[in-house]
Amino acid sequence: MKVDLQGQVALVTGGALGIGRATAESMAANGATVAIVDINAEAAGVAEQELLAAGRTAAAYQADVADAAQMCEVVRKIIERFGPISILINNAGINTARDRRPIHEYSPDDWQRILRVDLTGVFLTSQAVAPGMIARGGGRIVNIASVAGLVPLRLQSAFVAAKAGVVNLSKSMALELGPCGVLTNCVAPGSILTRGTRDLFYGPDGAYSEKAASLLSHVPLGRPGTPEEIAYAVLFLVAPGASYVNGAVLTVDGGWTAGFTRDW
Repeated sequence: MKVDLQGQVALVTGGALGIGRATAESMAANGATVAIVDINAEAAGVAEQELLAAGRTAAAYQADVADAAQMCEVVRKIIERFGPISILINNAGINTARDRRPIHEYSPDDWQRILRVDLTGVFLTSQAVAPGMIARGGGRIVNIASVAGLVPLRLQSAFVAAKAGVVNLSKSMALELGPCGVLTNCVAPGSILTRGTRDLFYGPDGAYSEKAASLLSHVPLGRPGTPEEIAYAVLFLVAPGASYVNGAVLTVDGGWTAGFTRDW
């Protein structure tokens, strides 16, 4: 998919790895100047160098999306170096990979940690970027949620709550910012195969693990998605042609939430 993003500056949070990295590469490949913001400075630096080596214009910044002062300073630096930010991708997020528990056993520390990054981080980053977009009369914001924000999942109460918050926050932002020319949309990925989830999906023999096979039996396409497939959805939402898409939740999950169930 090719669109014209020449002259635009895109900020991608959590842009060092996974969906964020694929999104940053997609933005850059279509002409945007990309600012990668990530808590992982080393991985962000690698992403920056690889984009530069490919002839793209990019820079990496270390920051905590849930720290308002850090995000305001990063936004200031990006604008000072590259000019106004016209695209914001709120992708940074975390979850509990192991030791998942029901709500009555769930760790309050994990609850605060996940809500802080996955929901508050979207709020604070948007708050740092949106005024500039409003002042110029336009911009695109895409928030990365999850199918966990649309359907109930067990043993992930903080992640489910945070992503449900991102879904409705995106709609609220669309209502508030739309009259200013700033379009806000949301992408809800399903099960995506990243470095972080590779061990979940694949066993030692290279085949799907038993847990992954059980999960994917609910997905009509029968496979996990790729970070690039999410990046294509994001690219569509920031493309010039998507100028009347505002407040949408684009589900990219292989049909999981369409209601597909196994025969019992």
